[in-house]
Amino acid sequence: MTELAIDIDRFEPASLTKAQLADLLYERIGLSKRESKDIVDAFFDLIARRLIEGESVRISGFGNFQVRSKAPRPGRNPRTGEAIPIEARRVVTFHASNKLKDKVQQV
Repeated sequence: MTELAIDIDRFEPASLTKAQLADLLYERIGLSKRESKDIVDAFFDLIARRLIEGESVRISGFGNFQVRSKAPRPGRNPRTGEAIPIEARRVVTFHASNKLKDKVQQV
């Protein structure tokens, strides 16, 4: 598979939106704007569904998304110092792959 050159300088430094990803598919692959949007939405919907079901999602060369259960614990309101309970919850964690870590270190 050929790697597509992407001009990342045109994106805001702190974010990359689904609309921008759809525009890249439209420009680079030649799909219609509607098809590009549908593909990006389907991709993220698939990841979200898997995580909601408690499954891990591995994207080769990028990283792993996992659902972790956190136990309830005591917390504290930083403004008032009042003790408040923090309920048990599920959180999504991300661990970058070694390939991604190496690329980040090269910059």
